[in-house]
Amino acid sequence: MQAVSLSFHRFDALTARLWVLGQMGAARLTLPRTPGIGFWKLCGSGVGEGFTPLPNTAVWAILATWPDEDTARQQVENAPTFKRWRETADETWSIFLTPTSVRGNWSGKTPFEKTAEPSPGPVAALTRATVKPRIAHRFWGRVPAISDVIGADPNVAFKIGIGEVPWMQQVTFSVWPDTHSMSEFARRPGGPHAEAIRAVRNGAWFREELYARFRILGDTGRWDGASPLAQLEYAA
Repeated sequence: MQAVSLSFHRFDALTARLWVLGQMGAARLTLPRTPGIGFWKLCGSGVGEGFTPLPNTAVWAILATWPDEDTARQQVENAPTFKRWRETADETWSIFLTPTSVRGNWSGKTPFEKTAEPSPGPVAALTRATVKPRIAHRFWGRVPAISDVIGADPNVAFKIGIGEVPWMQQVTFSVWPDTHSMSEFARRPGGPHAEAIRAVRNGAWFREELYARFRILGDTGRWDGASPLAQLEYAA
């Protein structure tokens, strides 16, 4: 059963932020040598709720696929690249997932394999798109309204915007208590998200896009002092 790890790191000191900038090059040489790793990406993030065009030089992420959950956990804990990032960061949180639905491509590939059926309980959603340069200003004109609404939604346990190339290659990741609450936000009639999706479809804004949902296997570490999944456990 394919497992996906998404590890977030916060670097507070200026020296640490300069270090991780260098790692965006150096880690590209070491990550491919990690036993068991499949598809992987190094990503920066945005300020605020994350869904903004302004980069956040403190928060960086590593996404990777693995043949199973045990391998994912072992390598995130012990592989040299992950250890260096974790030991340098002021805070690290990793979430482990397995795909329940996948549609589209990322860098010309379909990186996730549907290896589990949807089930009751917490769910994660990831969208990734390469924005066409000529419509980037229109795309980012829509984003603040979506960011405001998702940030105010009491159901979302975690949300962040990350990306490979600022302004052009964007990833959104969010965690919800169940598929109903996630779908309700996404399809709310007249809401900014639904309107943005309609504009994307009508205007063909993306050169490449991918949409995936995941069952949550677990997590390790802390973010803002606690596991974001604790909120879901409390609600349950």
